Amino acid sequence: MGCLIICLSQLFFLVFLLHSQPTSSSSFSSSSTLSCSQEQSSALLKFKQLHSYPTSSSSKYSDDCDQKKESWKEGRDCCSWDGVTCDTMGRDVIGLDLSCSELQGTIHSNSSLFLLPNLQQLNLAFNFFNSPISSGFGQFAKLEKLDLSSSEFSGQVPHELSKLSKLSSLDLSGNKQVSLNTSVMRRLVQNLTKLRELRLDGVQMSLVLLDSLMNLSSSLTVLSLNGCGLHGNLPYNIFRLPNLRELSLICNPELRGAFPTTNWSNPLMFLDVSTTGFSGPLPNSIDNLKFLKHLGLSQCNFNGLIPASFGNLTQITELDLSGNNFVGELPSSLSNLKNLSFLNLRCNKLSGSIPESFGNLTKVTYCYLSSNSFIGHIPSSLSNLKDLTFLDLGGNNFEGTLPDFLTKLTKLTNLDLNSNHLIGQIGEFQNAKSLEILLLYNNRLNGSVPKSISNLVKLQKLDISSNNLSGTIEFDMFSKLNEIDFLDLSYNSLSLSINNNLKYTFPKLKYLKLASCNITKFPYLRTLFLDTLDLSNNRIKGQVPKWMFKELGNLKSLNLSHNSLTSIEQIPGQNLENLDLHANFLQGTFPVPPSSVVFFSISNNKLTGEIPSSICNLTLQILDISFNNLTGTIPRCLGYLSDFLSVMDLRTNRFHGTIPEMFAKCKSLRTLVFNHNQLEGSLPKSLVNCKKLEVLDFGNNKITDSFPYWLEALPKLQVLVLRCNRFYGQIEDFKANSSFAMLRIIDLSQNNFMGHLTSNFFEGLKAIKTVNENEVSLKYIGEDYYQDSVMVVWKGHERKLERILTIFTTIDLSCNKFHGKIPKVLGKLQFLRELNLSHNSLTGYIPSSLGNLLLLESLDLSSNMLNGSIPMQLTSLTFLAVLNLSQNKLIGPIPQGLQFNTFQNNSYIGNKGLCGFPLSKKCRIVEPPSSEEDNDLKFTSGFGWKAVMMGYGCGFVYGIAMGYLVSKSRKPQWLVSLVGISCFQV
Repeated sequence: MGCLIICLSQLFFLVFLLHSQPTSSSSFSSSSTLSCSQEQSSALLKFKQLHSYPTSSSSKYSDDCDQKKESWKEGRDCCSWDGVTCDTMGRDVIGLDLSCSELQGTIHSNSSLFLLPNLQQLNLAFNFFNSPISSGFGQFAKLEKLDLSSSEFSGQVPHELSKLSKLSSLDLSGNKQVSLNTSVMRRLVQNLTKLRELRLDGVQMSLVLLDSLMNLSSSLTVLSLNGCGLHGNLPYNIFRLPNLRELSLICNPELRGAFPTTNWSNPLMFLDVSTTGFSGPLPNSIDNLKFLKHLGLSQCNFNGLIPASFGNLTQITELDLSGNNFVGELPSSLSNLKNLSFLNLRCNKLSGSIPESFGNLTKVTYCYLSSNSFIGHIPSSLSNLKDLTFLDLGGNNFEGTLPDFLTKLTKLTNLDLNSNHLIGQIGEFQNAKSLEILLLYNNRLNGSVPKSISNLVKLQKLDISSNNLSGTIEFDMFSKLNEIDFLDLSYNSLSLSINNNLKYTFPKLKYLKLASCNITKFPYLRTLFLDTLDLSNNRIKGQVPKWMFKELGNLKSLNLSHNSLTSIEQIPGQNLENLDLHANFLQGTFPVPPSSVVFFSISNNKLTGEIPSSICNLTLQILDISFNNLTGTIPRCLGYLSDFLSVMDLRTNRFHGTIPEMFAKCKSLRTLVFNHNQLEGSLPKSLVNCKKLEVLDFGNNKITDSFPYWLEALPKLQVLVLRCNRFYGQIEDFKANSSFAMLRIIDLSQNNFMGHLTSNFFEGLKAIKTVNENEVSLKYIGEDYYQDSVMVVWKGHERKLERILTIFTTIDLSCNKFHGKIPKVLGKLQFLRELNLSHNSLTGYIPSSLGNLLLLESLDLSSNMLNGSIPMQLTSLTFLAVLNLSQNKLIGPIPQGLQFNTFQNNSYIGNKGLCGFPLSKKCRIVEPPSSEEDNDLKFTSGFGWKAVMMGYGCGFVYGIAMGYLVSKSRKPQWLVSLVGISCFQV
């Protein structure tokens, strides 16, 4: 949610802020009444001549820098030169400011610069020396202030700098090629006892032991070590330096530490440890920092409550606690911070409502509270914040209507209320003339789009997608927004009216998303900078117009999916990278996209003919041509794409012939799906090179081969589907117990596999045996790069999972020729959701260990030759929704209680020896009562997955997947489609 700090931007801002203000360390006054010695004047001219850029050259600072050296003329008193300061006697140069003076080259130890022995202040910041820091700087025995920042120095900090015993200010910041070791650091700390300001931002200090900072000068007022690669624990005593006013440690991720809990009182005004490893709760002692104006703690590991004592920091103007793990409600004492202008609390775990007293923070201009769990209404007291410029409340649980006052704040430029539960209509924007960004997407707003939006002439980004807005709006109402670069009206109930006689010109528009807007024709767009165009899920018919690729020459992403398009003659566009044409009625031969395209989806159309070999000249990463009528063989040259390709989906076409050995250079492939074609022969063993492969689906073909043991060499394989082919032989002799450790979906059904089910095959399925207890959010296979889908048999029906949850697990070995006993080791697969061993020739008892599969929702052991009784332990399976034990040789009473009270006769038919409910056949012996208490104990014992599961038999995976999809996408999509399935031998 945009919660990461851009460290380099912060560092640049701090360095710029430092050098753009007249501070004592970088500003010197010159004198026109004094005269310096000829020797020093010559030394300065020589330094200028040697290190100045040629007059024809220009530097990156040339537009912003003072041309100090232009006043440096031979024959003129050097004390009158810009940047030169002389002593009161007018003989010695004591100050030299050549910052931002376009200097270059190496400063050697014999440089004429070092002929200024009385120099007290030296500023060479913002130049281009591209060389090591000279050891000659150690000759300036009287130097008090040295600024070499942002001048592209490199190499080690010379230990000679430690000789500058009178130094009060040292600034080496912004030289990212400079490094500092422990030995030199210790010398600097030991000898520079008068140091008041130390700025080393960007200097590489990863080799510095932090105990070398223990004895920093008690006179120190500024310590800035941003982005230095510090690691380890920061010495505690640094926080207690008695004169410290500024402490900045930004962007040192490996730096650990915590704030003092007692005896913490100093004149700190600026404290920032953002993007470090600082952790723990904040101590109440922080309220002793009475002078604090800036507190930055973002992107750390702080936790616990925000202390109420924060209310005592009455001088604070900037407070940034974003990107931590703070919990609980906001303390009302924060409303005491009357000087606060910047407040950032986003990306935490805060809850409760926003106190009405926040209206007292009348000086706040930037307020970020997004990505928390705040509830309730947006407080009306925020209308008191007349200077508010940025307001970000996105990603919370706010409810109620959109407050009217938000449309009347005259200084508001950014308003972000995305992903809440806001209802009602969007009011008219009366006085919000300054608004530049308006983000209201993913709420429950209804009514029409206010026409006054067209008057927001400064608007740059408008996103009102995924709401319940309705009505017909004219597209040209947005034509007045000349500054707009992002416009998203998608996924509402809007009808967007397009005028065929108009050419829509948006001079700065880059992103236009009009998905599901009931559009019936292409809007004629003329905008040179358009990068992304999404017209998916509309009612556009006919041919893709030629003008689109002519007028939109810079287009990189085009989504025309889910329309009624019938043809596309050619696809020009030298910049196009993502092209999505799936779910249309496109006919004819396969259209080859431009060479620039990396994502190409043209699935669910009516394409015919063969795949042209010219597609092999592309550098595709995603290729989805599934669900068409394409024929012919699979081109061997597709192997040329394997260096780049991560997804190849060719399912449900009419390809025939063998699968070529084309995966020799398979570096990136993650998903390979050839399901439902007419492919023959054996599996290509070159697949063993696809080390990143996660989904492999060859189901529903005519492949004849033995079980591909060699696939166990693929460490990331999670889905293996070989169903409905002609595979044969035994499944055994695995190399190690860790074979197929990541497999979650295994479908080998409807083949000719035979032999015993070996224990070591199931022993290796670690992803079904254990689960990451720290993983609290649902994840999908391929969610970072593609929306994987797969056909599975689930609870007796074939279903298409439109997305594959990583918690979904199934083993289907049905309709083969396996024999022998069911291995007891199956009981170790405690995160298995479905097990189907039906239509084989299995014998023996049903293992009681299956009662350990506490998350099992479907168990099918039908049509085997199993005997004995049904284990009572199966009553522990409280999620079991489907049970099929029919057509076996089972005997004895059917267990009673919990889920077993819900199963019908068809779960048991064909077992003449069974008796008891729900069968009409009564048992001759008195059945012992089922103990629900005992079953509860069995359920909880050994259950280590941290998840909340209420009730039983509710279809956990299916239900939670549907809920998550709807809540996340806010789009009415079916999760599965159901078709009947029959079992047969190939």
